[in-house]
Amino acid sequence: MLHLEHALAQASADGHESPSHLPQSTSVEVILNERSGLRDKTGVPQLLEGLFKDRGIEVRVTNNKDPTRLYQQAEAAAKRSEVIVAAGGDGTANTVASAAIARHRTLGVLPLGTLNHFARDLGIPIELEEAVDTIAGGFTTLVDVGEVNSRIFLNNSTLGLYPSIVHERQKQQRLGHGKWPAFAWSAITVFRRYPFLDVKLKADGKSVESRTPFVFIGNNVYAMEGFKIGIRDRLDAGTLSVYMTLRIGRWGLFRLAVRALLGRLRYERDFVSLLTDDVSIETKRKRVRVARDGEVEVIATPLQYLIHRKALRVLAPKPDKL
Repeated sequence: MLHLEHALAQASADGHESPSHLPQSTSVEVILNERSGLRDKTGVPQLLEGLFKDRGIEVRVTNNKDPTRLYQQAEAAAKRSEVIVAAGGDGTANTVASAAIARHRTLGVLPLGTLNHFARDLGIPIELEEAVDTIAGGFTTLVDVGEVNSRIFLNNSTLGLYPSIVHERQKQQRLGHGKWPAFAWSAITVFRRYPFLDVKLKADGKSVESRTPFVFIGNNVYAMEGFKIGIRDRLDAGTLSVYMTLRIGRWGLFRLAVRALLGRLRYERDFVSLLTDDVSIETKRKRVRVARDGEVEVIATPLQYLIHRKALRVLAPKPDKL
């Protein structure tokens, strides 16, 4: 990647800039991940070209069929245009955002993935035409970017159960199983094993050591109680949210889930939460599986998490108050 660490630092330093509008004449590059989500992408490039043309915008659509070339295509697009659009899910948005940050470009998002958490928290409509309207509107805002060992995340990063489930799901998919059946089977398999991770977490001069089934690090604050679980109200508060359980078994984890739905999680002694701008995580393992925005890779420890405030310019709906 093109000097990503330097670009992140520079973007954070420039993060005081206010929201703005792009010039209407700006051309757009779209990176369409053919493998994202459940929707058949046949005909989508032509559909996108028509939608942007109807709004008077020049567009070039690159159809990605090979995940290993996604960043390369996004980087090439970033050399040609001020705006690069991720058409896919959270993993696609992550990769295209990396190229946008490295080239100081603006990111657009078309939510064509399975869950689309980043687009949801930005307020981008799930309907394709309305999402294109958001890009055509040209309103930009600055959002924070999380980092772990020089790799970014827009939503969150996790250790423990979730990366194991995703790793197992990928194995099942390679055997020919569908995405959701593979996920269900993988979740059952991992919960049967229920692996623990020995971690030492350091933040703000304090240290916590525990055997835990998971550690969750969010880019900004995630709601962890009630029916807003997993939703962020802000993407620009400049903080990491860290959530972890302490030596808890399967039934204990189920109990925490119930208490979260009932809005009682804050009173649970086996649940740790904190806000910080950087956190380090040590384990007894030299390398661990780490999930970033739903994608999993093996990373050498220790893990150093940082928040880069307002490091990414992104096209978003214009707030009603502006």
